[in-house]
Amino acid sequence: MQLLLKNIGQLVTVSANGGLVKTGKDMRNIGVVENATVLIENGMIRWVGKASDFREKLKKDADTLDASSYVALPGFVDAHTHLVFAGTRENEFAMRAEGKTYQQIAEQGGGILSTVKATRAATKKELKKLASKRLDSMMQHGTTTVEIKSGYGLDENSEMKILEAINELGNEHPMSIVSTFLGAHAIPPEFKGKPDDYVQLLCERMLPYISKKKFARFCDVFCDKGYFTVEQTRGIFEKARSLGFDLKIHADELANIGASGLAADSSAVSADHLENITVDEMRRLKKAGVVAVLLPGVSFFLNHPHANARALIDSGVPVAIASDFNPGSCMSFSMPLMMTIACTQMKMTPEEAITAATLNAAAALKLSDKVGSIEVGKQADIVLYEIPNYQYLAYHFGVNLVSKVIKKGTILEFS
Repeated sequence: MQLLLKNIGQLVTVSANGGLVKTGKDMRNIGVVENATVLIENGMIRWVGKASDFREKLKKDADTLDASSYVALPGFVDAHTHLVFAGTRENEFAMRAEGKTYQQIAEQGGGILSTVKATRAATKKELKKLASKRLDSMMQHGTTTVEIKSGYGLDENSEMKILEAINELGNEHPMSIVSTFLGAHAIPPEFKGKPDDYVQLLCERMLPYISKKKFARFCDVFCDKGYFTVEQTRGIFEKARSLGFDLKIHADELANIGASGLAADSSAVSADHLENITVDEMRRLKKAGVVAVLLPGVSFFLNHPHANARALIDSGVPVAIASDFNPGSCMSFSMPLMMTIACTQMKMTPEEAITAATLNAAAALKLSDKVGSIEVGKQADIVLYEIPNYQYLAYHFGVNLVSKVIKKGTILEFS
């Protein structure tokens, strides 16, 4: 099966020329080709270049799309979400408008544990139905690969229910889905005052079972003030690594307790949030090759200080951006909106934001050899926008500018 995208008005390849991630000034090099052609065969990219250079012979049954009115980008990779949950928390939105803080809301029974209660009560079928609708909408907004964390169960049965839902969706939905175990998202109410006992449950029962069932590729921990300590996180990481998990960490969001330093010491694939990271810790992340996943929507929604994207990029740390879609601190999965916030509030250029939302985001999931750029040999996940140029995508915010989504070489139809 062949699909030819011919005469593409503007093609943004985000080509890394064989590399797996971009850092520093290279994040601005997004490989723009005017009047381009892409040949897709059996879901993979076979040829990329200027239309005038195309000489490949097409098969008789090849499909052709004249893309002269489109700008083409790689499908977005959303490398940090909490997409499987029940219930919403718009009441907390109103509380924040009255001046309540994230911590105060949690102390009054809101926050993560509010969603835990609703998610525990939902059936797997109900969770899948909710999540499937969200995945459909994400794809319509240009996201073609997404990471989904558990963490709204916080007991054995509920965490397994969430992970089963994530894995079943991965088999049933066109979206490419990466599963992450975040049992260490908060201390469940049953273990209030006994956090070490809960860590023991995670290490001795949950992680071995998840590893045996191959329910998750990554293990993540919310290592922050009021949640899990560095020592508790280190213990979870050691157990997870021994079982074959790759590591991620929620770090330095509410306070700096040394989480990003632990990410460097543990060779985590990514450290996410980083609103309170120090310059020295940036150097350590760079040396360890940890991807910094920044979450612009959270700081925007909570009215918190943003992560210092400019310093991270300039120090050579590979930077990605993600939505952190969740019901409490970012009820949005629009990656173009995240790019707009990154550009207007975090001093990133449009080119850096594109790289951060595609290739570097894929690197945060150890998938940049497969997705995140439009290069020969990669999966054909391409989004077409009927816009004048790539800068327009983050500039014209608050609307969906996607015209067509191509997933694994197939043009998707949305009802």
